[in-house]
Amino acid sequence: VQLQASGGGLVQAGDSLRLSCAASGRTSSNYVMGWFRQAPGKDRDFVAAISRRGASTYYADSVKGRFTISRDNAKNTLYLQMNSLKPEDTAVYYCAASSGNALGRSSYEYGYWGQGTLVTVSS
Repeated sequence: VQLQASGGGLVQAGDSLRLSCAASGRTSSNYVMGWFRQAPGKDRDFVAAISRRGASTYYADSVKGRFTISRDNAKNTLYLQMNSLKPEDTAVYYCAASSGNALGRSSYEYGYWGQGTLVTVSS
């Protein structure tokens, strides 16, 4: 499966932004999907994950209540709705796909990655 993330940009603190991740190749419903982010000089961190049919989700504590992960399998697209953005949310955001069953928070569990989209939140 090939993944293409989009939707990043420059916003102010408190604003909202929605990221998208288009999947091509094998049907995305075959995969657990996730979002990760990497701030400059830092490791890649887990943000959120969603089960194959979208029934289950899992969030990092830092984004719980502000971000919502969702998917539209008919469109082969994954989303991340980000509300109440903070400067510390600034990072390159990556979508990823896992052939496993668990909603993993380790990047090692995901075998397929998109190219990343930059989100910059100004204070």
